[in-house]
Amino acid sequence: MEEQKKIKEGFLGQKMIVLTPNIRKDIKNNPLISSFYLTAIGYYPHAVGHDRERKTGSAEFILLYCIDGEGFIEMESTIYNLKANTFFIIPKNIPHRYFSSVKNPWSIYWLHFSGTNARMIYERSLVNGLHQVHPIAFEEYRIKLFNQIYTILEESFSTKEMEIMNFHLLYFVTSLIYYKEINPSVNNQDAVSNSILFMKANFAKKLSVNQLAEQQKISLSHYLRIFKHKTGQSPIAYFNQLKIQHSCQYLYFTDKSIKEICMQLGIDDQYYFSRLFSKLIGTSPSEYRKKHKK
Repeated sequence: MEEQKKIKEGFLGQKMIVLTPNIRKDIKNNPLISSFYLTAIGYYPHAVGHDRERKTGSAEFILLYCIDGEGFIEMESTIYNLKANTFFIIPKNIPHRYFSSVKNPWSIYWLHFSGTNARMIYERSLVNGLHQVHPIAFEEYRIKLFNQIYTILEESFSTKEMEIMNFHLLYFVTSLIYYKEINPSVNNQDAVSNSILFMKANFAKKLSVNQLAEQQKISLSHYLRIFKHKTGQSPIAYFNQLKIQHSCQYLYFTDKSIKEICMQLGIDDQYYFSRLFSKLIGTSPSEYRKKHKK
């Protein structure tokens, strides 16, 4: 393996700011931002030889966001490969080492965060309780947001600036962690998401659970299991909920009768529709129309 000098920092074009203890103390005493706040931040471009090891871990959580090249994270006897357009969060107090690739050095944005909600936010990055390298599409606004955070720190450490900076920080971190939820289309490759899209496109039809499973080309038992796991509901309950949501629009925006609305939704029994509507919405269709038509 090619040998190279190992360094913690000192890269051409790097940015780095570490908040001093007195500034951290002021932030911790500010109830607006004490739940989630920055302690250090930086950007290491083309970080040849970057190698950082903490044998007792860090007192804060560490987010590494790679935008070019690649590197590795060693933690709890596992090696994670961080490539371009991926991120990883290292938990506090866990021994670890991270280092740039020799042949393809990474460029990384990194930050340390803490606060009473820090662990909860970190846990949102886990998948079934396990660590994972997360792929993330590159978006220019995220880099601008990072630079805004950095610029504020360069200019002032006053109370309002620290509040604004940490509000930006929360947005930056959650834009990574909740990427799939913020951008549902990226998660539409699984059977459940595809099935829901199919339901939305065919809410006026009568579809059985067998037809829904067949449409996804998977067994009925597997379909039922994964649908319940992802949505917390059975497929038919979810499909009925979609129908009722559409019925609210008909009641609000049109003068269609209950019978006509049922026909539009693929429901034969308007009494069944009324019972289902009352159960989900908490009022009868006619009462809903009367109230909202006002």
